[in-house]
Amino acid sequence: MSGSSTSGPVRPAAPGPASVYTYGPLAARDPDLEVLLTDGLGGFALSSVAGVPTRCYSGLVVSAQPPVRRRTHFISPLETLGVAGREVTLHALEIAPGVFEGRGLELLTGAAVWDLLPEREQLFAGVRVRRRVFMPPGSGAAVFLYDVQSREPVTLRLGGLFVSRDMHHVHARVPELQFSAGGREVTVRGPDGSPDGSGDGRAEGGPVTRATLHAPGAVIDALSPQPHPQRVYYRHDAARGEPDHEVTLGSDLWEVSFPAGGGRAALVVQGLTPATAAHTVTDPWAAYAQEAARRSELARRAQDTSGVRDELVATLAVAADAYLVRRERPAGVTVIAGYPWFADWGRDSMIALTGLTLLTGRHAEARDLLGTFLASLRRGLTPNNFHDDGGGAGFNTVDGALWLAVALERYVSVTGDLSFARSSLPALRELLDWHLRGTDHGIRADDRDGLLLAGEPGVQLTWMDVKVEGWVVTPRHGKPVEVQGLWLAALGAEARLSDALGERPQYVGALARARESFPAFWQGGAYADTLSADGTPDRSVRPNAALALALPDTPTTPAQVDRVIREVESQLLTPVGLHTLSPLDDRYRGNYGGTQVQRDAAYHQGTVWPWPLTAFVELLLSRGEVRRARAALAGLTGHVWEAGVGHVSEVFAGDSLRPGGCPFQAWSTAELLRAHVLVSLAEAQAARPAPAPTPAGPLPLSTQNLT
Repeated sequence: MSGSSTSGPVRPAAPGPASVYTYGPLAARDPDLEVLLTDGLGGFALSSVAGVPTRCYSGLVVSAQPPVRRRTHFISPLETLGVAGREVTLHALEIAPGVFEGRGLELLTGAAVWDLLPEREQLFAGVRVRRRVFMPPGSGAAVFLYDVQSREPVTLRLGGLFVSRDMHHVHARVPELQFSAGGREVTVRGPDGSPDGSGDGRAEGGPVTRATLHAPGAVIDALSPQPHPQRVYYRHDAARGEPDHEVTLGSDLWEVSFPAGGGRAALVVQGLTPATAAHTVTDPWAAYAQEAARRSELARRAQDTSGVRDELVATLAVAADAYLVRRERPAGVTVIAGYPWFADWGRDSMIALTGLTLLTGRHAEARDLLGTFLASLRRGLTPNNFHDDGGGAGFNTVDGALWLAVALERYVSVTGDLSFARSSLPALRELLDWHLRGTDHGIRADDRDGLLLAGEPGVQLTWMDVKVEGWVVTPRHGKPVEVQGLWLAALGAEARLSDALGERPQYVGALARARESFPAFWQGGAYADTLSADGTPDRSVRPNAALALALPDTPTTPAQVDRVIREVESQLLTPVGLHTLSPLDDRYRGNYGGTQVQRDAAYHQGTVWPWPLTAFVELLLSRGEVRRARAALAGLTGHVWEAGVGHVSEVFAGDSLRPGGCPFQAWSTAELLRAHVLVSLAEAQAARPAPAPTPAGPLPLSTQNLT
């Protein structure tokens, strides 16, 4: 797969990447094209394809306590090329809207991503400079590799913009940093103090950034650091109504002199923490080759596992790797819900598990991920999110634990891991017991009909969970329709896992009673979105009925499935996902932007979300509508290359469909992969002679698991 460019960077043929995408010189300038690199600990490096910082989260962010307590250490390299008495800057910094300092964008010949490893190429006075960037796993380091091709001697001056702060804040004034030079290594120590790192102290225990230069065969002149303030503008923060300017400290650190013909250099910038300090990048080029090979193997394993051998699977499988990180407390694999600002969230992790791990052949990580959240259950509830400061978790979710049950059954169905099923079944049964007798936030099975009640004033519990300044925008208290589908699926999972283990299911009666009661949602020829405790229907047109019907135990009829499909198509379906509220509703908000209050007010009131689109695709496939299912994915498939490169955004504005929220979102990316594989397998099945009859209801679980 490739873009329109034919003049972009060219990589040596071996080892070959599984996924390639190129951008021409004009497209590569776009600061809205962002690339993400991660280190598996919750740390990351983020910038535009060309290397322009675009938000306060741009640069090198390192996790002090995986995967939380993340600090920003470094914003951008400073790069100056000298040739024949002329100098030109290769970096570009936006200092005001549309105003750039440095000529980096003008000099681009193109950019490319190879298994989502970015590189750019620039041309000046006959000299070509290629820059590649990567993060060695577990390192907390961003590595910048420079390849210089020139007919005459040239110099490359390298340095950077440094900060030391909590990743959510910016420096409103010049940061107090201490530079210590030592030949090919420079350390930058930040202060202890306020969250933005601008405290008065310069304690010896302050955060440390280490910059190291490698340039074999070249002459290196270590420059004495001369830090100078550099103001940077963050366009994405401006659009979000957040502080959009920062003062950083910039300094040139080394000048590298190359002979005629050119040479290579590597700048390694590392945030030192207890988790990363022991990791030293001694050979940056060997480390790059190792990382490129690892990514290529991830892509090919996913193609083999899913049975779909195309570049979209390869791309999304490499993207999936970014979200799987190791947690320190509780120890184990977890999922970063979205970059750059989310930590790990339970609901998101369980929804994304199938795409991130089961379809990509990462079964050990799936088991470990399930273990992390099974071990974190409290009164039958899984954490909604772990706190960013590492100090605990919030449990305000009614659906997170139910998605955990669904994910557990999918894992066992895919892997046949009955040992894990046997060890996990007691926790699943305890989870169900808590829901039957009642747990926090009013979550309990209704004695009258066996359906699941949830809700208390001031608390948000479903995936439509935004709360801002004490305002729960979409409370949905009572019996949300998708929660009932999940409740049935969790009860059904216990029955099927018990059968597989030769044990007696313990909740057959509860499952039967809830199934008998579910038709109460069908009122007036459509499904209600929520029933109140007294049975009053909320007839808001939202994607939640589709979510419920795509689950394995939800009772429905072909006619009802067709009605939901028509409703989604006529009111919710867009090229990139489903509206969270019908545009025909008076409460609909088509603009997602502005301040946090403005954004949150629209978050689930019309804003488009990609991940529920997969449920709609499942309903189409259940009715044999393979071509319509493929068409529903077309826009989202193209979006993979136009915002968070290789990933899928969190949301889109309801009217303009402009990407918003996190440009890299776990469940969006994972569910596109699942939907694409579902449709691809259905297409392959349809192409075979005498295909089996298509079921008239929701897809059976074995088909949903996509193995």
